[in-house]
Order: sequence, then C-alpha cells, then structure tokens
Amino acid sequence: MLGPIGQISMRALDIERATTFYRDTLGLKHLFRAGTLSFFDCGGIRLMLSLPEGEFDHPGSVLYFKVDDIQATHAALVSRGVHSLGEPHVIAKMPDHELWMSFFRDSEGNTLALMEERR
Repeated sequence: MLGPIGQISMRALDIERATTFYRDTLGLKHLFRAGTLSFFDCGGIRLMLSLPEGEFDHPGSVLYFKVDDIQATHAALVSRGVHSLGEPHVIAKMPDHELWMSFFRDSEGNTLALMEERR
C-alpha cells in the first residue's frame, strides 16, 4: 500500500529564479540546495525544483496550496507580482462547503493554484 506523498518535483528552467520565486514571493520555507536542485517544505511535503534532464524531462504538475482565505492570499500574491490567471471563484458546491480556487503561474511558467474549502 502506498504511503503519503513525500516529495513533488517541478521543472524549472532557471533554478536561481525559481528558488527566489518559491522562497521570497510565495514564502515557502527553503530547505536546501544540492547542485542544480532546490528543496522546499510545503507543510510536510517536500517540493523539489530541478532543471530538465534529457529523457527525464517533464512538463510539471499543478500544486494546489490550501489556504484559509483565498481572496486575501490571492491579493497578497498579486501585490508581490505573481501572474494571476483569474480571480478566486467557486469550483463546486458540496453539501457542507464550497470549493474555491484561483490559478497563477510561477517564474518558470508552471501553473499553481490556491484552494479554499469554505464552510
């Protein structure tokens, strides 16, 4: 049986630029650098930024960051220069909550998202 996710890998074309974006713009805790790799803590899940590697090159994943107040978080990121792909909006209405999301791009062109489960 599989355990919880331990690490997520995202492709970066410029490790320095991507490290600055994830550390300074998004405010993630930078753990360490190892050569052309840069690692962050995302609430107990490790994020690895890596340069494309020949046959192992991958276009990336969408990271969904849980937040308590999507409007405030979205506004704070936009004020720091984040390229937003749209305002926060309801994706689904569940029996006990609404699922809100907004999407944005990182410094490398990858799509990231904010998500709030609003009661």
